[in-house]
Amino acid sequence: MAGDLELVSIPRLQERGHLGIKCGLENIRALLQGIGRPDEGYPVVLIAGTNGKGSTGAFLAHMLKSAGFVVGWTTSPHLVDVTERIWVDGAPIGQGALELLLSEAFDAEARVGIHATYFELMITAALLAFRMTGVEIALLEVGMGGRWDATNATEPVLTLLTTVGLDHQQYLGDTREAIAGEKLCTARDGRPLVLGPALDPEWVRPLLPCAPLLCPAPSLGPAEVHWDHSRVDGHRVGLAGAHQLDNLATALEGVRQLRGLGFPIPEDRLWAGVASVQWPGRLWAVPGLDGVWMDGAHNPEGARVLAEHALACGLRPHLYFGVMGDKDLAGIAAQLKRIDPLSITFIQGDAPRYAGPSALGEAWGLEAPILTIRQAAAHLRASSEAPRLVTGSLYLLGDLLRELGTKVP
Repeated sequence: MAGDLELVSIPRLQERGHLGIKCGLENIRALLQGIGRPDEGYPVVLIAGTNGKGSTGAFLAHMLKSAGFVVGWTTSPHLVDVTERIWVDGAPIGQGALELLLSEAFDAEARVGIHATYFELMITAALLAFRMTGVEIALLEVGMGGRWDATNATEPVLTLLTTVGLDHQQYLGDTREAIAGEKLCTARDGRPLVLGPALDPEWVRPLLPCAPLLCPAPSLGPAEVHWDHSRVDGHRVGLAGAHQLDNLATALEGVRQLRGLGFPIPEDRLWAGVASVQWPGRLWAVPGLDGVWMDGAHNPEGARVLAEHALACGLRPHLYFGVMGDKDLAGIAAQLKRIDPLSITFIQGDAPRYAGPSALGEAWGLEAPILTIRQAAAHLRASSEAPRLVTGSLYLLGDLLRELGTKVP
């Protein structure tokens, strides 16, 4: 229950999770048309990339809010509660609001005669929420790829591309070039396309399906990098890790391009947003636990930057690892082993997608204790002299946080 409101549409949404991925924008376009194209009432920014989309969105959302804008932001996946996916003016929407928005989305689905996916319905609800709350700018995190992603049914004034790496190859292609081609479909002719510092514009240019204005983000530095934060030019950066400086650089270039499009964004307020930003599950200290950190490094590139950060800070944690079986287990393990953890413990959740003991052992080349979610939560509640790092999958983190009863801010 949300107050006195009976939840009907949120459970209906959960039932759509099995539909998976559809190649095509017909459904989402029909839904948006059926509800009066809410996305045409405010400027839209798309944030695409293999890694760093959520962190870049978090930086951009907090900077724009600090600058005085009413900001809408939609991201995925959620950790604990589906309401985390729709953020308006500094906080997730309430459960009652999401129930009503989804009800409107389901009504539109019935009127136009389609059967939408989970993600299509959530994006519809988010765009409705942004119209309802009068946002001045909407940040949409692209789900997978870009060409057929529901967010790509909008007409962005600006697109950001954070990184391109190997992930979801069964859908996007086996090479970085093929994957980049899918993600670059979120760019638009004549509009700015911000490239993260790790992306070479000369590599990107021949892969473009249109002619945007390429805007490479310059790297930030020099920086002081600590385990739980960094400092750039004397300014505190709330998200830890050298890789987050690239995400911040991408967001800052996004701000510069928005200024060029006519948005009055004062410089002096931006760093307050950078200092205050939180992004749970991304090198995040879990509230109420002793020295427990969580990071959703679910592909080799994410694992690489996590390992490099731990090595740079001289940290050797106890490592807890669990991941979905369709991921590159060996590639992730090869990166995380560089940390030389004090111990390794595997975690297997109840969902059938989780990698089991044999697959985990083969990927790591070792035998390690394997815990259920409940057992792992009990381990993490106990105190420890050394830090503990939980990683491998955002779904794993969500399952653990629910078991621990930890609320995501």
